[in-house]
Amino acid sequence: MTFKYDVLVIGGGHAGCEAATAAANIGAKVCLVTMDMNKIAQMSCNPAIGGIAKGQIVREIDALGGQMGLVTDATAIQFRMLNRSKGPAVWSPRAQCDRERFITEWKKTLNLTDNLDIFQDQAEELIVKNGHAIGVRTIWGIELFARAIVITAGTFLNGLMHIGKKQVEGGRCAEPAVHNFAESITYWGVRKDRMKTGTPVRIDKRSVHFDEMEAQPGENDYHQFSYFGPRRTLPQLPCWTCNTNEEAHNILRKGVTESPLFNGQIQSIGPRYCPSIETKLVTFPDKDTHPLFLEPEGVDTNEMYLNGFSSSMPWEIQLEALRKIPALRNAKMYRPGYAIEYDYFDPTQLNPSLESKIIEGLFLAGQVNGTTGYEEAGGQGIVAGINAALLCAGSKPLLMKRDESYIGVLIDDLTTKGVDEPYRMFTSRAEYRILLRQDDADARLTEKGYNLGIVKRERYDWWLQKKKNIERIIDYCNITSIKPNEINGYLDTIGSSAIQGPFKISELIARPGISLYGLAEHLSHLKDVLEESPNRKDEIREAAEIKIKYKGYIERERTFAEKMRRLEDIKIKGHFNYSEIHDLSTECRQKLERIQPETLAQASRIPGVSPSDINVLLVLMGR
Repeated sequence: MTFKYDVLVIGGGHAGCEAATAAANIGAKVCLVTMDMNKIAQMSCNPAIGGIAKGQIVREIDALGGQMGLVTDATAIQFRMLNRSKGPAVWSPRAQCDRERFITEWKKTLNLTDNLDIFQDQAEELIVKNGHAIGVRTIWGIELFARAIVITAGTFLNGLMHIGKKQVEGGRCAEPAVHNFAESITYWGVRKDRMKTGTPVRIDKRSVHFDEMEAQPGENDYHQFSYFGPRRTLPQLPCWTCNTNEEAHNILRKGVTESPLFNGQIQSIGPRYCPSIETKLVTFPDKDTHPLFLEPEGVDTNEMYLNGFSSSMPWEIQLEALRKIPALRNAKMYRPGYAIEYDYFDPTQLNPSLESKIIEGLFLAGQVNGTTGYEEAGGQGIVAGINAALLCAGSKPLLMKRDESYIGVLIDDLTTKGVDEPYRMFTSRAEYRILLRQDDADARLTEKGYNLGIVKRERYDWWLQKKKNIERIIDYCNITSIKPNEINGYLDTIGSSAIQGPFKISELIARPGISLYGLAEHLSHLKDVLEESPNRKDEIREAAEIKIKYKGYIERERTFAEKMRRLEDIKIKGHFNYSEIHDLSTECRQKLERIQPETLAQASRIPGVSPSDINVLLVLMGR
């Protein structure tokens, strides 16, 4: 074997798998280095993909030609569309997955990817020559070389797990930590720090009294993650919910002093939006209960995940508190919850391409950039993999903009603002979320993926056909009028005001509570138009309806985004010595000097850079 490649990907998690397949599908010769081939794309915490804003990221990965959506659909055991009671800008798909099948499906995907080798080993040293990353040396002394290297090491870099006062080195339960590798990167001037995350107890479902819990069934409509893949096939399983109580809280309160989070044992910052149960008790002392969600880990296992009960307390306290909850009074643990501390690298040291500003050819993606979540990792992974392959080809990098994807928002936030706690995506982080809906990720990104070579012709042709069908429905609704006698009876039944004369279908769709599906039940000619779509007609109908119903909002937000893009077009990197511009505030000078933003728009989003500072730069640019 000759260990020379275009792209090396270090780490076989969600970021690494997306990076490796993306680079290989573009045409780069790739090697994925992983510690354990049987833990490829392991779901280290919750066996679920998607959720608020995260689901949009998965659909964007899919639209770009990535794999997470396809793998999720193939292994989903419960699907739900969250936020249905709100507008479609924040609808978010989420799926429980079969943990073991998820790994198997990803392994199959990797094995079927041309240009991709897998090597089971552990990276120990980054090899750098003349400021350029050229390879890695493994713990077995094997040297692998490449023109670009993508680091996706997750929580393994100097990982340290905590259960009570017990500490065990490891990157995940029963898996070793990676030593020396992080230090071989910081040796070259890359800054690192520590973060903390955690995971809940796993419970044997045979010990649970489900009759004392409330079932949460999934949805079996047409929604799924991939715009192109086959329909979900696995049986759909329910999740279950209950609440903690005062008895359980009393047990946990007595154990707070033994929690590594509160006795000084853990110094690093954990995720704000996924707190441990002990953090909830301290933060919300007046709350009598906290919700718990018991979620299946797969079709053929008794293991269940207790969402809402993340903890690093001693295992005895965790179990005693659980058994104070009626439905869990006989609970048996497969393993207790634990916390883990790990190294991450300051993401402001990255370009928007996710290439290091300090070491050429080095890309970082996933939790090593300070994020939390499989979806955030996968979104970074596909961008890093694409750009690593493009670097090898001598092409310009893919730079994702804030008004075209949540992935763009994520990467811009990381590289511009940095992180002081594990970063989690929310719809509220995106100023253009009406443009970044889950239903239109393919409209935003499929052509971009096709031009890069990662989206294949069959998939691109399907998108063109879908686009044509959406436009056909919209055009029909815009030009077709209906008379009062055709529709007033239906409008009366749903409490909508009657029409007095001919009315365009699109004008009716704009009304609250009126849908294309509802109108089609009373207008046979409209039903015929909707039925003309060859496949996935419900998805096409929904996309058309949203574009009609929210046309004004969408156009207004697009106009604003186009105005802001003018600042994106003003390149400032390399134009200024900020330390010499005394008209800028001291904080602004320091921030701009450290981050070196690419554009004026990116500079405007840096905390501490004021509008007056931007005006100074505009004047200096001759604007």
